[in-house]
Amino acid sequence: MGTGYVGLSTGVGMAELGHTVVGADIDAAKVNSLTAGISPIAEAGMNEGIARNVSAGRLSFTTEVLVSLQGAEVVFLCLPTPQGDDGSADLSYVQSVAQQIGAHLAPGTVVVNKSTVPVGSSVQVGQWLGRTDVFVVSNPEFLRQGTALHDFLNPTRVVVGGDNEAAVEKVASLYASVDAPVLRMNAASAEALKYAANSFLATKLTFVNAIADICELVGADVFDVVSGLGLDPRIGDQFLNPGPGWGGSCFPKDTRALVKIAEGNGYDFALLRGVIQTNDEQYERIALKVVEVCGGSVAGKTIASWGLTFKANTDDLRDSPAIAILHTLKEMGATIRAYDPAARGVEILPWVQRCDSALDACDGADALAVLTEWPEFASVTPADVAARLTSTVVVDGRNVLNPQQWKSSGFQYRGVGRS
Repeated sequence: MGTGYVGLSTGVGMAELGHTVVGADIDAAKVNSLTAGISPIAEAGMNEGIARNVSAGRLSFTTEVLVSLQGAEVVFLCLPTPQGDDGSADLSYVQSVAQQIGAHLAPGTVVVNKSTVPVGSSVQVGQWLGRTDVFVVSNPEFLRQGTALHDFLNPTRVVVGGDNEAAVEKVASLYASVDAPVLRMNAASAEALKYAANSFLATKLTFVNAIADICELVGADVFDVVSGLGLDPRIGDQFLNPGPGWGGSCFPKDTRALVKIAEGNGYDFALLRGVIQTNDEQYERIALKVVEVCGGSVAGKTIASWGLTFKANTDDLRDSPAIAILHTLKEMGATIRAYDPAARGVEILPWVQRCDSALDACDGADALAVLTEWPEFASVTPADVAARLTSTVVVDGRNVLNPQQWKSSGFQYRGVGRS
């Protein structure tokens, strides 16, 4: 149920594993596009995977939700769980679909929560289904946007949580050909694990950004520091890249939801609240770097932005640090020109002048801000940029440029974690 980021990755992934999959979505235009082999999301290998499995007869799409249930042994709920006004997860989409399909499921059907849902949601879904002869299992996803299909087929672990052993084993068996440990647990543990994983990664990124700030103050280079950190196996070398803060469709929503889950159970998760606050402040710090290189004010000035998406290799603008930073600069009186090779939905940002190339964004701009780590930005020469900008100042919020190259070319260069 649902062919968004999680649903499509799951559907195509399951078809790649040899299972027969029907993807149901109420968006007719999306279904028509998918049937034609065109993915609505920018994901490596997704178009090819759709076309290959549709052609093989293992994958199909429909707007008829109830028709999609015919003959189904396992039903995956891959539905939005947006952040509510109070920070908690909104389960209205999950509730609506569960209530719609409950009466139409065959006895013994396993309903799988694939979306990120609060602890205890499996019990709620069971109640919404209104059936005692179907079983609810939690099977959280651990996919990275940009490499979602690869991650589905090459997971570090598969987590299956439920209170009915046969249902858990049925879901586990779907991954029989995958080379990864399968962790079986109760539903509450599986639901908690997903929130814990995302919140830990967010915390790690926030810590590194804080270390980067200190490095700037004391004359250290954060890359030298993290290279030593990453060699410690207790720490690992992943998620140690300083930058403008984290964003996207998962970390902001899931960290806040976990804080609310804790509050609802009488625990003040002060650590995670601090992580969220520090990350929000990182957006402000990067914006202030731009203000600083512009002489203390951006009012009436034009800022060129390289990047809009929340990270490279995705078209997703949701909770993008780049957007937050640029909005702050806009509120300070700046005009924004931006280039991003993949960003989708920029029309919702009428205050952003979208450009056709990295150099076009620099035309007539007073400063350059690098806010998404697209690889192509590293190959643009300082000389070409200098010919377009009105002044030679750059804030490299992703540390993708070579500081020595840009400084030796006469640029005032400001990175993250470098003095």
